[in-house]
Amino acid sequence: MRTQLFTLGLLLLFCADSVRAELLPADRPAEEVVDHYIAERMSQDKILPASQIQDLPFIRRVTLDLAGRIPTTAESRAFAESTSPNKRVELVDRLLASPDFVFHQRNELDILLMKPKPNDGDFRKYLLWSVEQNRPWDAMFRDMLIGVEEDENQRGALAFLKARARRVEELTNDTAVLFFGVNVSCAQCHDHPLVSDWKQDHFYGMQSFFSRTFLTKKNVLAEKHYGEVKFTTTKGVEKQASFMFLTGSMIEEPKVELSGEEKKKLDEEVRNLQQKDDAPLRRPAFSPREKLVEVALKDDDSRFFSRNIANRVWLRLLGRGLVDPPDQLHSANPPSHPELLDWLARDLTTHQYDLRRIIRGIVLSQAYARSSEWTASESLPGPEYFAVATPRALTPRQYSLSLLVAAHHPEQWPKPDQATEWKSRREQLENAANGWAGQFEVPGEGFQVAVDEALLVSNSNRFENEFLRDSGDRLAGYLKTLPDPAAAIDAACRAILSRPPGDEESAAMQEYLKARGTDQPMAMKQVLWALFASPELRFNY
Repeated sequence: MRTQLFTLGLLLLFCADSVRAELLPADRPAEEVVDHYIAERMSQDKILPASQIQDLPFIRRVTLDLAGRIPTTAESRAFAESTSPNKRVELVDRLLASPDFVFHQRNELDILLMKPKPNDGDFRKYLLWSVEQNRPWDAMFRDMLIGVEEDENQRGALAFLKARARRVEELTNDTAVLFFGVNVSCAQCHDHPLVSDWKQDHFYGMQSFFSRTFLTKKNVLAEKHYGEVKFTTTKGVEKQASFMFLTGSMIEEPKVELSGEEKKKLDEEVRNLQQKDDAPLRRPAFSPREKLVEVALKDDDSRFFSRNIANRVWLRLLGRGLVDPPDQLHSANPPSHPELLDWLARDLTTHQYDLRRIIRGIVLSQAYARSSEWTASESLPGPEYFAVATPRALTPRQYSLSLLVAAHHPEQWPKPDQATEWKSRREQLENAANGWAGQFEVPGEGFQVAVDEALLVSNSNRFENEFLRDSGDRLAGYLKTLPDPAAAIDAACRAILSRPPGDEESAAMQEYLKARGTDQPMAMKQVLWALFASPELRFNY
């Protein structure tokens, strides 16, 4: 069986390497490569794409994706009025270099990695430090799996393990899903019924790397000095699992013969560490987790690792992965664009797993900048073509931050080029968003606004006091200083929707204000509430 699995791994790698040899050159700009492969498949299947979006929808989309908030009125206006032929490139580079990107990338990685314990302060501090340093993704993986507890910067990374350490099955599958794009949970009780790639040997082979991990009473990660994983096959045969990675590569543990008495002493040592604060911690000579990191990042075995993160970045920015769903990276579920995924994975490994680089390439592509509006007479193409943009619900922090940006006086924000001031304001916004993010659902497939959120927006005094207050530092207060209703409506739409109102929209809102007579302050609050509660603000489209 071991030989068969190892042969399967080699076969998969050989096939993948054959594809690699035909990829576009490594020195091509990523955005050109993206558009080449996306256009190639559309051309083969005679699919016509949606048009490219205009400047105002583009700055809104890319600011949400790179800064985690809507643009300010000043940012939108400056971008729309710019005559630079490279203004989209300049915008993307400014956002990637901004403090906003650091905070937003931290927030996105937190959502991805820490669903069991969201908003863990130590983990979020680690993520912020990592993004500020532009720490490579493979280094972050090492930090989370085998980080040094005594290192002030790495300590927080170990929260990934600590949140799952008491449930080895969850730790095994979450690691496989989040870092390798493989859900092996269905192979726990039997070989996967639908995917021939995954056997019980894979699940328990992966579990072997974590089965010795435990938490001490002082909440420090430790590993036992010995231990084995046994499982029963569907035929009732008991097997001992090997340290085996998803590709079939195995790790051999050095043979150490332990007597019964020696095992008792080691077991007692573990119990003391779990029950006593002052028990001494001895690190084992053989660390299964270290070996997992080692094998997962080897050249011949790293394709799961590199393809997974490339796919997840693509999913985040375009609303659907090249492999869909993202935890089903196997031979029965090929990528929609296999050469593109391989090129992006190769580019990541070649450039030290620099996530900013791949993000930049994707958002500068035409594929990213397609309209989400389908106006052609032909039927809507399938989402696997990426011929039309997929609207994406904002994450709780994106939505909270966007509400806060929109609700404040639009002329009180720092200018786009004032990075130092922006960092201070962004920190204030992050703190304010902390109190709101928990009120909104993390969007999943088929997202719909929950009843709790609808009631919060419709009936909550807190929502009204925060976002509709007409004090001098708020949008509602600023609108009172404008000369006429048309100017106020224009300013409100630019602040909240990142665009001017259409003629019909402006006329309808002016008619509503006129009908309310002398009750103009309350009428304007109702207009603002309608804009804040609109799906247009709730989604990145």
